[in-house]
Amino acid sequence: MVQPIFWIVPVASIIALVLAWYFYNGMKKESEGTDLMKKIAGHVRKGAMSYLKQQYKIVGIVFACLVVLFGVMAYFNLQNPWVPIAFLTGGFFSGLAGFLGMKTATYASARTANAARESLNRGLRVAFRSGAVMGLVVVGLGLLDISFWYVLLNYVKTDLDGTSKLCFITTTMLTFGMGASTQALFARVGGGIYTKAADVGADLVGKVEAGIPEDDPRNPATIADNVGDNVGDVAGMGADLYESYCGSILATAALGAAAYMTSGDVDMQFKAVVAPMLIAAVGIILSIIGIFAVKTNENASMKNLLNSLAVGTNLSSALIVAATFGILYWLGIANWVNLSLAVVVGLLVGIIIGRATEYYTSQSYKPTQRLSKSGETGPATVIISGIGLGMVSTAIPVISVVLGIILSYGLAAQWNMADVSHGLYGIGIAAVGMLSTLGITLATDAYGPIADNAGGNAEMAGLGKEVRRRTDALDSLGNTTAATGKGFAIGSAALTGLALLASYIEEIRIGLERLGTQFIQLGTTIDPNGNEIAITKALHEATFTDFMNYYHVDLMNPMVLSGMFIGAMMAFLFCGLTMNAVGRAAAHMVDEVRRQFREIKGILTGEGEPDYARCVQISTKGAQREMVFPSILAIIAPIVTGLIFGVPGVIGLLIGGLSAGFVLAVFMANAGGAWDNAKKYVEEGNFGGKGSDVHKATVVGDTVGDPFKDTSGPSLNILIKLMSMVAIVMAGLTVTWSLL
Repeated sequence: MVQPIFWIVPVASIIALVLAWYFYNGMKKESEGTDLMKKIAGHVRKGAMSYLKQQYKIVGIVFACLVVLFGVMAYFNLQNPWVPIAFLTGGFFSGLAGFLGMKTATYASARTANAARESLNRGLRVAFRSGAVMGLVVVGLGLLDISFWYVLLNYVKTDLDGTSKLCFITTTMLTFGMGASTQALFARVGGGIYTKAADVGADLVGKVEAGIPEDDPRNPATIADNVGDNVGDVAGMGADLYESYCGSILATAALGAAAYMTSGDVDMQFKAVVAPMLIAAVGIILSIIGIFAVKTNENASMKNLLNSLAVGTNLSSALIVAATFGILYWLGIANWVNLSLAVVVGLLVGIIIGRATEYYTSQSYKPTQRLSKSGETGPATVIISGIGLGMVSTAIPVISVVLGIILSYGLAAQWNMADVSHGLYGIGIAAVGMLSTLGITLATDAYGPIADNAGGNAEMAGLGKEVRRRTDALDSLGNTTAATGKGFAIGSAALTGLALLASYIEEIRIGLERLGTQFIQLGTTIDPNGNEIAITKALHEATFTDFMNYYHVDLMNPMVLSGMFIGAMMAFLFCGLTMNAVGRAAAHMVDEVRRQFREIKGILTGEGEPDYARCVQISTKGAQREMVFPSILAIIAPIVTGLIFGVPGVIGLLIGGLSAGFVLAVFMANAGGAWDNAKKYVEEGNFGGKGSDVHKATVVGDTVGDPFKDTSGPSLNILIKLMSMVAIVMAGLTVTWSLL
């Protein structure tokens, strides 16, 4: 059913896209600066677009193979025939969100540097509103895609009615998340390898060996480094959060449909399905209000800059809390007060994770300052201290998520912990709450690479110390906001992963229906005559707990335990593969930079021009070659586990991957962010400043942390959700095999 209230969702998505276009045009009207600034920006833009073109070719081949596989499964009635098309649209919109965000960033960096020549506030305004383009494009395209599929399936699926129809629609829509997840993983892994190979090469040879400043035009890897910021931290991050945003909404909608399926109350089921979409839609409008509220003073300190962004994000968060109560009351959904509180819980968990990340990674606080001081005894203690800091930093996010799970589950289930379906719906809607203001949250994240590139442009164009001071302040703020954004993405992945795990059970139900199963056996009992009889339940009436009993999903089942170990191993194996990929690609970059310093005369004196294109080519080839195996492995693991261990093994895999992946992702993101800002704290003049032994030690720590925070760490939250999405899409195959 499509009731009038639903149309708020597509309207909000269009408003987001119109505002994104408005901010983009506003940015384009700004001056790009001098001819040299334009030239540098042109090199970065060309390199970024060239990389994306190559990446999309490889991803296109993978998508074509998967579409054929899904088509074959649909032919043999193992899959919904709409899945191949839904898979393609999810991947397309995920890639489009990343592309549009990256295109904006490559035009905005020089304009931010030029604006910083006038004032710090003007530089912040240009960078932040350019980052807002990414935030609004992601939420706009996400809700537009969701709206399109909801309307389409409502009108074409005429052979079902009542509660069964909404269950079919929501589980079908959920599968387009696999397309978004697959695209996002390739974008994050490939972009992360690209940017960190260039960054490590530029730092180790340029800053440590040659002793030249960061972003110095004499460094051949500088352009590749700036290109990498765009393909990894903008295009990759945009595709990542598009997938998180859509995944949380779709999983919650599917859980809402399942929670009210057995009651036969179609009206209440519709309200449960549309509630997460409406919360997200209103969140778009409130994010826009927050974006317009961000500004700062000229002599702002780091804390002042952080507070400037906090004004926008906190304003949006406060408004969405009030709006949620109004939305759910207006809908007339059952238990609306508690569900509203569950949304608030999700939002608070996101804020706590963000604040904890800020505390452990910003140079304004003691942990990162102590990490800088550890450089007085050399690089080894910097690395040891950074690893320790990252491990300690996992405590607050994990405890926050645990409390969020308990509170949102209990509130939605009205503290009846046996009411699994409504409790899981509460967890899903808490994830929606966490991402409800993604428009502005992502704007603060995408702002970071734009500010970083602006600093590079200012250095290479020789704009002077005052401009560089301003861009350094914006860049340092960007490191903290990026780390906070990664923490937010990882936290949302944990809650969304749980919601997807529950949605997997609903897909199992549909898989059994395709096989003609009408009843499931839940055990046996003895009748009065002493005969053993089977206890059965109609498939459409079976609850979440019934399916757990049917498949013997408990901690004593070796299939579940085996899956859990494999899932936990996948998180570490994936990180190891991507870390080694960065190491190999970076080694090629180091060799090339050293070769150019050795063979091209006059580079270090400024009389010769480095071969920037060669370094861009090395990063591009390295990323394309290295990203394929880890990404394909993430797709294959749930399929193979399902074929060998059946449904219990897949559930164990998802639980193991979710728990280990979440903690490992927080550790890597925070350790990497702290190492980066520890280096910047020294560069501000502390502990000897630039060129000192402490500085060199922190540069080594930053180099180790680069793949932590920008490749492996942020890719893990996609791994968590991609394995869940693959399991959902392949549920029909898993069910068929486990019946043999």
